Amino acid sequence: MTAQTAQTVQSPTAAAVDGGSVRRVLWVPQVLLAAFLLIASGLPKLVGQADAVETFDLIGWGQWFRYVTGIVEVSGAIGLLVPRLAGLAATGLIGLMAGAVTTHLLVLDPAWSLMPAAFAVIFAAIAWNRRHDTRELLHSLKR
Repeated sequence: MTAQTAQTVQSPTAAAVDGGSVRRVLWVPQVLLAAFLLIASGLPKLVGQADAVETFDLIGWGQWFRYVTGIVEVSGAIGLLVPRLAGLAATGLIGLMAGAVTTHLLVLDPAWSLMPAAFAVIFAAIAWNRRHDTRELLHSLKR
Protein backbone atom coordinates (compact mmCIF):
# COMPACT_ATOMS: atom_id res chain seq x y z
CA MET A 1 0.00 0.00 0.00
CA THR A 2 1.46 3.36 -0.98
CA ALA A 3 1.43 6.37 1.33
CA GLN A 4 -1.17 8.06 -0.88
CA THR A 5 -3.44 4.99 -0.74
CA ALA A 6 -3.05 4.79 3.03
CA GLN A 7 -3.96 8.46 3.29
CA THR A 8 -7.04 7.91 1.11
CA VAL A 9 -8.12 4.97 3.25
CA GLN A 10 -7.73 7.02 6.44
CA SER A 11 -9.50 10.10 5.07
CA PRO A 12 -13.10 8.90 5.66
CA THR A 13 -12.23 8.08 9.27
CA ALA A 14 -10.55 11.43 9.73
CA ALA A 15 -13.55 13.17 8.16
CA ALA A 16 -15.91 11.32 10.51
CA VAL A 17 -13.84 12.36 13.52
CA ASP A 18 -13.76 15.97 12.33
CA GLY A 19 -17.51 15.99 11.69
CA GLY A 20 -18.16 14.64 15.17
CA SER A 21 -15.76 17.15 16.69
CA VAL A 22 -17.44 20.03 14.89
CA ARG A 23 -20.84 18.79 16.02
CA ARG A 24 -19.67 18.66 19.65
CA VAL A 25 -18.22 22.15 19.37
CA LEU A 26 -21.44 23.46 17.81
CA TRP A 27 -23.48 22.20 20.76
CA VAL A 28 -22.16 25.09 22.87
CA PRO A 29 -23.55 27.87 20.64
CA GLN A 30 -26.69 25.77 19.98
CA VAL A 31 -27.49 25.62 23.68
CA LEU A 32 -26.57 29.27 24.28
CA LEU A 33 -28.61 30.51 21.32
CA ALA A 34 -31.54 28.31 22.34
CA ALA A 35 -31.42 29.82 25.84
CA PHE A 36 -31.24 33.34 24.38
CA LEU A 37 -34.10 32.75 21.96
CA LEU A 38 -36.27 31.21 24.63
CA ILE A 39 -35.56 33.39 27.68
CA ALA A 40 -34.40 36.75 26.37
CA SER A 41 -36.26 37.01 23.08
CA GLY A 42 -39.22 34.67 22.51
CA LEU A 43 -40.92 34.58 25.91
CA PRO A 44 -40.79 38.39 26.41
CA LYS A 45 -42.60 38.77 23.08
CA LEU A 46 -45.24 36.21 24.05
CA VAL A 47 -45.94 37.67 27.50
CA GLY A 48 -46.13 41.23 26.17
CA GLN A 49 -43.06 42.76 27.77
CA ALA A 50 -43.26 46.55 27.35
CA ASP A 51 -40.14 46.96 25.19
CA ALA A 52 -41.25 44.14 22.87
CA VAL A 53 -44.67 45.78 22.43
CA GLU A 54 -42.99 49.13 21.76
CA THR A 55 -40.57 47.63 19.23
CA PHE A 56 -43.36 45.99 17.26
CA ASP A 57 -45.32 49.25 17.35
CA LEU A 58 -42.27 50.87 15.69
CA ILE A 59 -42.12 48.11 13.08
CA GLY A 60 -45.74 48.88 12.23
CA TRP A 61 -47.02 45.39 11.41
CA GLY A 62 -49.20 45.05 14.47
CA GLN A 63 -48.93 43.04 17.64
CA TRP A 64 -49.98 39.81 15.91
CA PHE A 65 -46.53 39.82 14.30
CA ARG A 66 -44.93 39.97 17.77
CA TYR A 67 -46.77 36.77 18.70
CA VAL A 68 -45.79 35.04 15.46
CA THR A 69 -42.15 36.04 15.94
CA GLY A 70 -42.21 34.87 19.57
CA ILE A 71 -43.68 31.50 18.59
CA VAL A 72 -41.07 31.04 15.86
CA GLU A 73 -38.27 31.91 18.30
CA VAL A 74 -39.52 29.57 21.04
CA SER A 75 -40.11 26.77 18.52
CA GLY A 76 -36.65 27.30 17.03
CA ALA A 77 -35.06 27.25 20.48
CA ILE A 78 -36.71 23.94 21.30
CA GLY A 79 -35.77 22.55 17.88
CA LEU A 80 -32.12 23.47 18.38
CA LEU A 81 -32.03 21.27 21.48
CA VAL A 82 -33.51 18.20 19.78
CA PRO A 83 -30.68 16.56 17.78
CA ARG A 84 -32.96 15.24 15.03
CA LEU A 85 -34.60 18.68 14.57
CA ALA A 86 -31.53 20.90 15.09
CA GLY A 87 -30.65 21.27 11.41
CA LEU A 88 -34.20 22.04 10.36
CA ALA A 89 -34.60 24.52 13.24
CA ALA A 90 -31.32 26.23 12.36
CA THR A 91 -32.42 26.53 8.73
CA GLY A 92 -35.69 28.16 9.74
CA LEU A 93 -33.91 30.47 12.15
CA ILE A 94 -31.65 31.70 9.33
CA GLY A 95 -34.81 33.06 7.68
CA LEU A 96 -35.93 34.67 10.92
CA MET A 97 -32.52 36.31 11.33
CA ALA A 98 -32.62 37.58 7.73
CA GLY A 99 -35.91 39.27 8.58
CA ALA A 100 -34.42 40.69 11.78
CA VAL A 101 -31.41 42.09 9.93
CA THR A 102 -33.66 43.68 7.32
CA THR A 103 -35.96 45.16 9.97
CA HIS A 104 -33.05 46.62 11.92
CA LEU A 105 -31.51 48.11 8.80
CA LEU A 106 -34.70 49.62 7.43
CA VAL A 107 -36.84 50.44 10.47
CA LEU A 108 -35.00 50.16 13.77
CA ASP A 109 -31.33 50.79 14.65
CA PRO A 110 -28.96 49.60 11.88
CA ALA A 111 -26.13 48.96 14.37
CA TRP A 112 -28.22 46.20 15.98
CA SER A 113 -28.40 44.31 12.68
CA LEU A 114 -24.96 42.84 13.40
CA MET A 115 -26.26 40.56 16.16
CA PRO A 116 -28.88 38.69 14.10
CA ALA A 117 -26.38 38.57 11.22
CA ALA A 118 -23.84 36.84 13.49
CA PHE A 119 -26.56 34.49 14.75
CA ALA A 120 -27.45 33.63 11.14
CA VAL A 121 -23.85 32.64 10.45
CA ILE A 122 -23.88 30.30 13.46
CA PHE A 123 -27.26 28.87 12.41
CA ALA A 124 -25.84 28.29 8.93
CA ALA A 125 -22.91 26.33 10.43
CA ILE A 126 -25.35 24.24 12.49
CA ALA A 127 -27.63 23.64 9.50
CA TRP A 128 -24.67 22.63 7.32
CA ASN A 129 -23.31 20.27 9.98
CA ARG A 130 -26.75 18.68 10.42
CA ARG A 131 -27.69 18.60 6.71
CA HIS A 132 -27.63 14.79 6.55
CA ASP A 133 -29.93 14.54 9.59
CA THR A 134 -32.28 17.10 8.04
CA ARG A 135 -32.33 15.25 4.72
CA GLU A 136 -33.08 11.98 6.54
CA LEU A 137 -35.85 13.64 8.54
CA LEU A 138 -37.47 15.09 5.42
CA HIS A 139 -37.26 11.76 3.61
CA SER A 140 -38.90 10.01 6.56
CA LEU A 141 -41.81 12.44 6.34
CA LYS A 142 -42.40 11.47 2.70
CA ARG A 143 -42.94 7.82 3.62
